[in-house]
Amino acid sequence: MFPQSYQNHLEKQLKPAEYLTLKILVYLLQSHRQVSIELLASVMPYPIQFESRRRSLQRFLKLDCLNIESLWFPLVKEILKAKFKKSKPLKLAIDRTQWRSHNVFMLSLVWEKRSIPLYWRLLDKRGCSNICEQQALITPVLEFLSDYEVIVLGDREFGSVKLASWLCQKQVKFIFRVKQGRYIQSENSDYILLSDLGLLPGTSFYLAEVNFTKQKGFGTFDVAGYWRRKYRGKQEDEGWYLLTNVGTFKQSIDGFKCRSGIEAMFKDCKTGGYNLEKSHANNQRLSSLILLIAIAYSCAVIQGQKIKTMGVHKYVGRLTESGRSIRRHSSFWIGLYGQCWVIGMEFCQDIITELMRIRRNKLPFFQRGMRAMSLILSVF
Repeated sequence: MFPQSYQNHLEKQLKPAEYLTLKILVYLLQSHRQVSIELLASVMPYPIQFESRRRSLQRFLKLDCLNIESLWFPLVKEILKAKFKKSKPLKLAIDRTQWRSHNVFMLSLVWEKRSIPLYWRLLDKRGCSNICEQQALITPVLEFLSDYEVIVLGDREFGSVKLASWLCQKQVKFIFRVKQGRYIQSENSDYILLSDLGLLPGTSFYLAEVNFTKQKGFGTFDVAGYWRRKYRGKQEDEGWYLLTNVGTFKQSIDGFKCRSGIEAMFKDCKTGGYNLEKSHANNQRLSSLILLIAIAYSCAVIQGQKIKTMGVHKYVGRLTESGRSIRRHSSFWIGLYGQCWVIGMEFCQDIITELMRIRRNKLPFFQRGMRAMSLILSVF
């Protein structure tokens, strides 16, 4: 279920009973895609009464050992060693989402057109984050990734000159989308609204070293504008205005496109995957549940990549679909469906054996499918 590097670390950090409970919970997350404590207790294969299982889960999710720095960061380091080159900058997407009454503020690592949670905080309020909260979220990750070059990506909530200036002081690159109602000033010219620069579908611009605020003391930044042309009958409602210090137009646009990975990840965590919004857990337990999701999510991506490398992913999910220019399923879903497929086979072994006996004319196909299943089973 866990990659060997995960297993080695988790066994060192957790007591035997805690490690086995974590292993069961990750299995339940993958197979049932639910994080509600009530639902997890209902399906947990532990031979005690339901109420005892529920209380046991609640106590487990309050353990001090379930923290990001000691349990999750070392696993991220293993992912970085295996999947990322130090010569290429890491793209970190910052965003915020509302799950029921919980305001979850997260920094994630863009990976495989998705992203995995790196660090998160639960804000005790509704609405946008402020500069202090943004700095508190980013600082631990910058310290953790001090050996890597990073680029922070953010949507309009984070396009403030204060955050941009602070990141410049930290010598960190960034690409933030900003509102078109912001003023900029090029050298020896007057202030002008971004919306007055004439950005239209199919056009773009790049302005280097401009003032982005009328306040003094913030220095200069680069501003990129891009509005995708109409493609396959689809037209974007508006263009992008990007505040950045990466240095070139291409890097700015290509980098910001990766920000959508955190939105895809949020969808996978919510109704599109783990149904996190159904959880009624308090802040401490919710933070632990997000940690479990981060572990399960990364495991599924790694397993999906291995299934693709083996060339048997066509047995797990539909690869193409009419009208789609990209693969239908990500590595995350390939890993998730792959586990469900082999578990279903084990449960229905006698029935499947009888079906294959009846349809002997399909034997060569069955044999190839059984080999694919054995390869997928070796991943878990």
